[in-house]
Amino acid sequence: MAVHFHEEDLPAGVLSGSSAIAVDTETMGLITPRDRLCVVQLSDGSGDEHLVRFGPGSSYDAPNLKAVLGDPARVKLYHFARFDLAALHHYLGVTAGPVFCTKIASRLIRTYTDRHGLKNLVEELLGESLSKQQQSSDWGGPVLSEAQREYAASDVRYLHRLRDELTLRLEREGRMHLAQACFDFLPARALLDLAGWPEADIFAHA
Repeated sequence: MAVHFHEEDLPAGVLSGSSAIAVDTETMGLITPRDRLCVVQLSDGSGDEHLVRFGPGSSYDAPNLKAVLGDPARVKLYHFARFDLAALHHYLGVTAGPVFCTKIASRLIRTYTDRHGLKNLVEELLGESLSKQQQSSDWGGPVLSEAQREYAASDVRYLHRLRDELTLRLEREGRMHLAQACFDFLPARALLDLAGWPEADIFAHA
């Protein structure tokens, strides 16, 4: 297992294939148009993670990364896909689907708890420990520390195994079709966020 670090794009041929791709992003904050995209993390589940960093003033011209993210034949695995999809669309101009979101899957199947964070899922479903100490660090600095790189990599390291376990539970309880409908809607939900409807429930009567 290794963490590979790249500047501005993936090297040609990296992450080629047909397997699902785990994806996460690190940004300067939580307001997508204001807080720039700094790092995209990816893993195909083979044991390695790839980090692509974008510097201040980046053109986000990353053809190899965009090709992987935009491949409609490869499922993209996320935890809280809504945020990552919006960031990837806004900065890279790519709709990074089709989607499987472990947070939505957890909310649909782990109705016995209100703890749906990635750390909670990894601990309960996989028996692993996940550190979140670097979650609020400065991702736009000139150097990413080893702790930051490890944190970023760990955010995609477990998503394939989580997808498998959550899928088993969703199928067991007859909720997989509902989960899939939610996953299919997420790219549109991200576009609504970007277009100015991040909080309003447009499906509500009032």
